[in-house]
Amino acid sequence: MDQEKFEKLMAKDPAARRPAFFRRPHWTRRNFFEILGAGVVGSYLVKEARADACSSQSVNTISSAQNVIFILLAGAPSHVDTFDFKMTNGVTPAAANPATINGILWPTGILPKLGDMLGDLAIIRSVRAHALVHSLAQTWTQIGRNPAAALGNIAPNIGSIVALEKTAERLPSHVLPTFLALNSDGAVGSGYLDAKYAPFKVNPSAAGLPNTQNSFGSARWQEMLTALHSEDNVLRLNSPLGKAAEDMDGFYTAAQGLMYNPAVQSVFTYSTSDSQRYGSTSFGNALLVAKQALAAGQGTRFVQVTVGGWDMHQNIYGPNGNIAQGNNIFTLGKTLDNGLSALLSDLKSSGLLDETLVIALGEFGRTPYVTGAGGRDHYPNQFAMFAGAGVKGGNVIGATSADGSKVTEFGWSQNREINAEDIEATIYSAMGINWTNICYNDPFHRGFEYVPQSSGPNYWRPVDELFS
Repeated sequence: MDQEKFEKLMAKDPAARRPAFFRRPHWTRRNFFEILGAGVVGSYLVKEARADACSSQSVNTISSAQNVIFILLAGAPSHVDTFDFKMTNGVTPAAANPATINGILWPTGILPKLGDMLGDLAIIRSVRAHALVHSLAQTWTQIGRNPAAALGNIAPNIGSIVALEKTAERLPSHVLPTFLALNSDGAVGSGYLDAKYAPFKVNPSAAGLPNTQNSFGSARWQEMLTALHSEDNVLRLNSPLGKAAEDMDGFYTAAQGLMYNPAVQSVFTYSTSDSQRYGSTSFGNALLVAKQALAAGQGTRFVQVTVGGWDMHQNIYGPNGNIAQGNNIFTLGKTLDNGLSALLSDLKSSGLLDETLVIALGEFGRTPYVTGAGGRDHYPNQFAMFAGAGVKGGNVIGATSADGSKVTEFGWSQNREINAEDIEATIYSAMGINWTNICYNDPFHRGFEYVPQSSGPNYWRPVDELFS
């Protein structure tokens, strides 16, 4: 459908079909949710989703990815200075050094190394954000739905849904969490799903994963853990205290697998030379650990990495145009360029890029004009970058006007702008997950849709054009 019809449909009736509630399977009261405590966000802990508790449409998934690295560019980078570059005379510094590479106008002075890798990248330029408030839009990007909607407060991170769906593929030997969140203290959690699908949050350090050894030594630590279980297993397993106690035991079990484990330490430690290859930054180190986690084959399937600082309302090109000073598009661009190019190079040389979908995007874009403060304000037009897992490199989907203010070509089958929900559906489809799944164990009994309203003919879809 085209953009105008889509907007009219959404404005008229954002749920123009029979609600999922009325299409749920019949359950008895014994199937109903269990609620512990009070509040909606973190303390509604219900039965975990199961295949027999969900329904879906028959769809063809892309199924090209085994893993995902999801890079959140928090603060919202300027699309017209990066992946949808526009050279504006008298505004864009000459130091941006634009050049046409494989038909793509590129800021070689800002992202030089990624410019050399455009043959491996696909760029979507017809992405548009729903909201221009950081907290709201960043959450929207991570959960693929409106955080202020009915199920927004309990919606899981996209990575948590991946973790849930890939549970059956975990082996007893897997000790790493399925979902890692690196440099992502603000990552959205598992929502209403079981706590074991929550992101394992850590900020990488050359010293490795902290708190994985006990000062008493391995033998004594194991003795104490055994004694602990002998005393209170009755309260941990099928606990009369409810789901919260069982979740706590799950945390203990998961932590036990990380303790005194050389394989774990090899993932979370890194050499100075490797860190330098990734730019010697916290972002680069996080990407290095992400690569090592996937290469280890210890159960990690989804890694979220966050790099902030893109909220450049002032001095986007540096104080008084000095591109070497402060946090600006040149200095932070170098951080992104060094880290992401090293990641893609390593994944490609090891063969992991063939099965790893790499995504980078912010929560929205920035104004096509520079303000009086020398910065760019919030703007709905943005970009998304994809690589790996069958993504067609050198591919640009969609186009914007000469100044980047509006979409002029949508570039895909739905003939409309691409939203966060479409990107969410694309991730699921690439991972072989049916994005139309509706699970009926949410606290409100409304039916939780992996991608909201994806079962009708006129709503969000995977961007298959990335892979063809």
